[in-house]
Amino acid sequence: MVTTPYERIGGEQGLLRLVKRFYELMSSLPEAQAIRRLHPTDISTSEHKLFLFLSGWFGGPPLYLQQVGHPRLRARHLPFPIGVAERDAWMLCMTKALDEIPGLDELFRQQTIAALFRVADHMRNQDISVS
Repeated sequence: MVTTPYERIGGEQGLLRLVKRFYELMSSLPEAQAIRRLHPTDISTSEHKLFLFLSGWFGGPPLYLQQVGHPRLRARHLPFPIGVAERDAWMLCMTKALDEIPGLDELFRQQTIAALFRVADHMRNQDISVS
C-alpha cells in the first residue's frame, strides 16, 4: 500500500522524472520565460536542488536538509524578483509536469497543486500589497 506522497509520485525515479520534465517545460514554454530567465543557463544545479527539496517535501528522504541544511526557501529566493507572473509561470510548469505522471488520482493531484501553490506564493517578494 502506498502511504506517502513521495511513493504516490513514484519514489526517487518518479520525482527525478517530475523535476526533469518541470525544467524541460520551463525551458521550452514561452509562458515560462518569466521564471526561466531567473535561472542560470546551466540548470543542473537548480534541478538537483529542487529534487533534494521535493524529496523531503513529498515525505521521502530529507535530502535537502541532509546535504544543504534547512531550506530557508524565502530567504534563498529573496535575491530574485518573484512576483505573480513568476509564481504563475512556475506553477504552470509544475502543473503540466504533474499532469504527465501516470496513475495520479485527481484528488491527490489537486491537493498537491494547491500545496505547491502555497509554497510558490510564499516565494513572492514583488507585487505584494501591504495592508
